[in-house]
Amino acid sequence: MSSIAQYIDHAVLHPTQTDDDLRAACEMCADLGAASVCVKPYMIPLAAEYLAGSRTLVSTVIGFPHGGAATETKAAEATLACRQGARELDMVINVGRALAREWDYVEMEIRAVVTAAQHGGAIVKVILETGLIPDDEIKRTLCQISEHSGAAFVKTSTGFGYLKGPDGKLIATGATEHDIRLMRDACGSAMGVKASGGIRTLAEARNFIALGATRLGTSATQSLVAEERNSPPAPSDSQSDY
Repeated sequence: MSSIAQYIDHAVLHPTQTDDDLRAACEMCADLGAASVCVKPYMIPLAAEYLAGSRTLVSTVIGFPHGGAATETKAAEATLACRQGARELDMVINVGRALAREWDYVEMEIRAVVTAAQHGGAIVKVILETGLIPDDEIKRTLCQISEHSGAAFVKTSTGFGYLKGPDGKLIATGATEHDIRLMRDACGSAMGVKASGGIRTLAEARNFIALGATRLGTSATQSLVAEERNSPPAPSDSQSDY
């Protein structure tokens, strides 16, 4: 297995994170060889500056975190993001439309963002927000629509979705083994699958990769790499199905 850093889109998305936090994250990720730094849209120009000359890409979010923006707004966000230096765009679907099985709308929206991204030299990851969608058949359909619409990845979660628990408290939703298996099975082999939300340990990260995830969204990059450097080697790629 490759270094865990190569799988990671390091998240700098919390509302309280500052430009100083961004600089530190970009320096760390460039040094560790992370796949990308996923930033708030206003941070894209700074991230592009900080990551210039490194292998780590700038990624950002579209329609984040709830997916309720108009399609035209999401497409405009994508166009501007590419112009400012983003090369990967993680877009949130309209969850309500998906739950209503309004597939024509969902596909139209994904295609609009993918078209804008392609014109700007970027790829799209479609965030399904799986924790808010209880129906596995809807998740499968969303994966298939995303693939047919030209997206490069499907992604589990924003990390900012919440469900009400039995005690009435809000519980953050994130990646689960069940959803990674389902998404991997629903997509063709060329389609990427991104596990995101709640990944805090190396064991969790490696498990998602073994189940078929090809990218990980987390803010725990530094601790995961530190854990990897002090742990036994992971199984080689030849021992994994993905």
